[in-house]
Amino acid sequence: MVGVSKLYCGAVEAGDVLRYGHGARRARELPSHLLQFSADKKPVVVWNVTRRCNLKCLHCYAQATAGAAPEELSHVEGLALLEDLAGFGVPVVLFSGGEPLMREDLFELIERAVSLGMRAVISTNGTLITREVAGRLRTLGLSYVGISLDGTQPTHDRFRGQPGSFAAAMAGVRHCQEAGLKVGLRFTVSRLNYREVPAIFDLVEEFDIPRICFYHLVYTGRGSKLLDQALSHAETRELVDLICARTRRLFDVGRPVEVLTVDNHADGPYIYLKLLKEDPERAAQVLELLKMNEGNNSGRGIGCVSWEGSVHADQFWRHYSFGNVRERPFSEIWTDLSEPLMARLKDKKRYVTGRCARCRWLDLCAGNFRVRAEAVTGDLWAPDPACYLTDEEIGLA
Repeated sequence: MVGVSKLYCGAVEAGDVLRYGHGARRARELPSHLLQFSADKKPVVVWNVTRRCNLKCLHCYAQATAGAAPEELSHVEGLALLEDLAGFGVPVVLFSGGEPLMREDLFELIERAVSLGMRAVISTNGTLITREVAGRLRTLGLSYVGISLDGTQPTHDRFRGQPGSFAAAMAGVRHCQEAGLKVGLRFTVSRLNYREVPAIFDLVEEFDIPRICFYHLVYTGRGSKLLDQALSHAETRELVDLICARTRRLFDVGRPVEVLTVDNHADGPYIYLKLLKEDPERAAQVLELLKMNEGNNSGRGIGCVSWEGSVHADQFWRHYSFGNVRERPFSEIWTDLSEPLMARLKDKKRYVTGRCARCRWLDLCAGNFRVRAEAVTGDLWAPDPACYLTDEEIGLA
């Protein structure tokens, strides 16, 4: 994640560099908005608790279906997983799917995660969040609800394959707000919807939504069919400039919103270079924060457990499993460096090739998204094709 509001607009105070300097805090001791700067790289874990979903989204990385997968972890197995994650020091469990609210024991799983001292969040399409559901989630101590939108009503409903899904998602947002739950939006960007980013910012402002994450497209699951709809490098630069400008505008009118971009770590150096021209003093502080962030953390600072117990480097790596929690605890699988790919992902900067290996920003980006490079080139260690920085900007020209 790249915090646009933190980096570009100064939502992280300059003193945070000192207070949360590298090695100064464990992840569990950090406020959630600074978690990405933790020096303690125990992973945030995405648990896809079910493959079942009431929608069929064009870009679903999980290729969710209407029916539950028969091999989903049982309630008892889920509780054992949470015990292991807590003992391992995992700071956050993100319950995802499919649609997590379609799993019957989700509330009990959230309650257990919170009781074990972990932060519990969910990623949802929002359509099933009634007032009653929102109230229960608030009572259980859920920290955050991320609701996915793909644009305004016509675009969103087309993406989701269900008329009325936009209205239902926005009702879910309102129900969370009424219950006192922190709620934010998730927006996956492609050529099919990137022109609607201004309208999404308008929505954030109109409904007083405190957080918005813009996800760069990753070509896995059903999202692999959208490869020809990925933004060009020029369009990506235009997008990031727009996100920065709209975020600045919110701050200028006294409406600070947490704005992040996700899954393209070229955004960090790009924002730094932008600030180097606009505000050199701020740019120096941003550089220090980016060094703490360390870029892509697949296989290190983030991991994924699938509905049937497979452990992946992140939620997009479903084609490669390091093992299964039914056979070994997550904590053992995650620290087993005899597994060649796991060992390399722990220090991926040594293995990237091409312009990534020679890039001046390698320590800030860590080679960006390996699974995207593999999807396009067949080579896991090739340069990420979504990196839009020029040779001059990365120090090769």
